[in-house]
Amino acid sequence: MSLLTLLGVVPLLGALLLALPVRGASRVIGLGFSLATLVIAAMVTVQYLGGADLSVRQPWIAAFGAYWALGLDGMGLSMVLLTVVLTPLVLIAEWKVTGHGRWNAQGYAAMVLALEGTALVTFLADDVLLFYVFFEATLIPMYFLIGGFGGAHRRAAALKFLMFNLVGGFILLAAVIGLFATAASLGETPRYLLTDLAGLPIPTETARLLMVGFLIAFVIKAPMVPVHTWLPFAAEQATPGSSTLMVGILDKIGTFAMIKFCIGIFPEASAWVAPVMITLSLISIIYGAAAAIASKNLLRLVSYTSVSHFGFMVLGIYVFTTQSINGSIFFMVNHGFSTAALFLTVGYLIKRRGSAEITDFGGVEKVTPVLAGAFLLAALSALSLPGMSTFVSEFLVIAGTWSRTPWIAAVAATGIVLAATYALLMYQRTMTGPVTEATAKHFTRDLTGAERSVLIPVVTILLVFGVLPGPIVSLVEPTARAAMERMQLSDPVAPAKGEK
Repeated sequence: MSLLTLLGVVPLLGALLLALPVRGASRVIGLGFSLATLVIAAMVTVQYLGGADLSVRQPWIAAFGAYWALGLDGMGLSMVLLTVVLTPLVLIAEWKVTGHGRWNAQGYAAMVLALEGTALVTFLADDVLLFYVFFEATLIPMYFLIGGFGGAHRRAAALKFLMFNLVGGFILLAAVIGLFATAASLGETPRYLLTDLAGLPIPTETARLLMVGFLIAFVIKAPMVPVHTWLPFAAEQATPGSSTLMVGILDKIGTFAMIKFCIGIFPEASAWVAPVMITLSLISIIYGAAAAIASKNLLRLVSYTSVSHFGFMVLGIYVFTTQSINGSIFFMVNHGFSTAALFLTVGYLIKRRGSAEITDFGGVEKVTPVLAGAFLLAALSALSLPGMSTFVSEFLVIAGTWSRTPWIAAVAATGIVLAATYALLMYQRTMTGPVTEATAKHFTRDLTGAERSVLIPVVTILLVFGVLPGPIVSLVEPTARAAMERMQLSDPVAPAKGEK
């Protein structure tokens, strides 16, 4: 069994084991399987950087021309590493999670491992049908994580999450079937391998129609305005750890797939739809930031910041420069850790106060300074402060956009100003000012050792890659260059001195 297959199978085996009546050690089992997956990912990284070919291609459903085909590039590896690092941290952060009805800590660990395994296969899939199956499979554990462990309106939030994403999935399925039929009509042996589909001479109108089917599903997943409304509700009702997995990992499948599948299979159609995607990205950047400023609930606020940040990622993809696509991929990684820092620190605030409403806080920095400091670092990563890794990725997106179309970059840059507003207001309203009676009553202890063990790796990554972004930028740059080659585009060249 290859290492790439093991990456997906090991957490799924852990989820299956925890579905059995295991007693006592379920939390330890869940954490053990997630750490084993992390070790396998480290082995994959070493071999990949050493030049090894880790790809897998075995017949899966012969009648449909589907393969168990797994492959890896820099973008895929970065998403794998993001997933395997965040999963054990979430399990530790939610160590004492309690569910509703029959849902308990064992069920939570099982669903987290199931989400990890399905997400990893999705990031590795080089067969479109295989990608689709696991793309849809990720919805199952996330649905139960929201519905089994969320707040008072958890069922409605879980259902809204599921319905939005299922609609996108059904449209994606129609497009996948359309690819199969198109290949057959062209006299090709119908197969779902990405390498085969990328070479199909699909008629222009057909390619555009099929690409839109793919793109709708990915826009919902990302999510972007106007199909973003499921995210704030789901994030508000889910536990902070579940929201970390949903926004930090699961939603990245949307932007990841825009590069891998939309550009990979439909380059001309991707160029055709670019003006619409750029417009939606600018709307998402500004609307998400403005909604975050207006939010009165911390979880909802953090979710709206993500709507804005996904706008930057999509903008970086569809302005089509190597620098902007590179920044977009790097942003996927940085946003995962930044979102984790925000959701987890907010979770620790909620655990103490018993509320996520901003008006229920005040003066927290005076009684729990370490928690307030961690919250400040998380907020600064959200506004992309220089020195944080988020700054590097946002700068690459803006700079790459400027080189292609300066006015679009200027509009997008207003999101940076709005980000500073929502991040600093969030901190001011909750952490500063006089110590309220409720704060004095509920905030009787600062961050515990277990809580610090979760936040320290996340904050360290944000700081290290803010100062030394080279390793990740170099890792994902080949993917950005390959996307540009697929689009048959070159980067804008600055005019020589004296030229207009």
